[in-house]
Amino acid sequence: MKELPAIFQDGERTYFADTCEPLKAAAANGELQLHAWGHALYPGVLLPHSCLPAVRSVGVWDAPVGQSWGLDRHCNEGIEFTYLKRGKTAFEVDGGHWTLRKGCLTITRPWQFHRVGAPHVGAGRLTWLILDVGVRRPNQTWHWPEWLVCSQAELQKLTRLLSHNEQPVWQAGAEVERWFDTLAGLLEEEGDPSAGESRLKLAMNGLLLAVLELLEHEHIPLDEYLSTTERAVQMFLAALPQHAASDWDLTAMAHQCGLSRSQFSEYCRQLTNMTPMQYLTHCRVEMAATMLANRPDTTITEVAYACGFNSSQYFATVFRSVKGCTPSAFAHTAGLRSVAWSTAA
Repeated sequence: MKELPAIFQDGERTYFADTCEPLKAAAANGELQLHAWGHALYPGVLLPHSCLPAVRSVGVWDAPVGQSWGLDRHCNEGIEFTYLKRGKTAFEVDGGHWTLRKGCLTITRPWQFHRVGAPHVGAGRLTWLILDVGVRRPNQTWHWPEWLVCSQAELQKLTRLLSHNEQPVWQAGAEVERWFDTLAGLLEEEGDPSAGESRLKLAMNGLLLAVLELLEHEHIPLDEYLSTTERAVQMFLAALPQHAASDWDLTAMAHQCGLSRSQFSEYCRQLTNMTPMQYLTHCRVEMAATMLANRPDTTITEVAYACGFNSSQYFATVFRSVKGCTPSAFAHTAGLRSVAWSTAA
């Protein structure tokens, strides 16, 4: 099977998990103070492969003034907790908008899209932890690292509260704040991750127990749908338009969701009223329409191949069946609209 862009992360490949490039650049330029440890391409000191592999990234930034950058819509492979010690900044999750202020805790599920800064991050001090629980699809079982001291019952309760929680922003409370301050202090004081590993484990255990206590106390409403197979397919289909040009077939799409071809096809029909291949074609045609409208210097053949079609003739046939006109006519009409709009403006 050909290697395709993973909608859900697989192994060590990072396709969608954010790597915080704007944050790295800001730290390199001296716009803020950054202390972080992480694996793969996350910012800060690179953790050895065998050192806390579940901790994808832990860090603290301290921005004395409003920044010229933001972390645009992105997701991470793990459950992410952030705490704003001071300042304020915009925060978005799944289309919802919040202004984070002093004492705010955010919780985002694995692969849940979110954004920090709208468009720029405000002045403030923010600490974060991204912990990989092995979730590559919403319906998979969470696997916590062995160094957690929580009982099995506590972990089951924590998993249920976090995986079914639809409220991303909380008031942290004293205990959560204390453990985030401990994490931040450790990162600022200890330059060698291996020397600080035990203290880091202790702080993360304390933080997770404090979060569990907070969520239990709040009696949060839970949505069981968030961890269903249908949700996994829904997330895949929502991300597919960005990668429609890849060499997908029914088997590859079903594999990404951990389903058989027939199971995936049934969920796809329920969610889109189309077969998987029809939906893929729809995504490719919409991608082509955008290119034709916005890139007038691109040839029809270039558009066809860029959008995953294996010939310009087949592309023209499919495009006309969906849009009711040829690609050339569509591009011409889009160009006229653009001229008319410019003239009116």
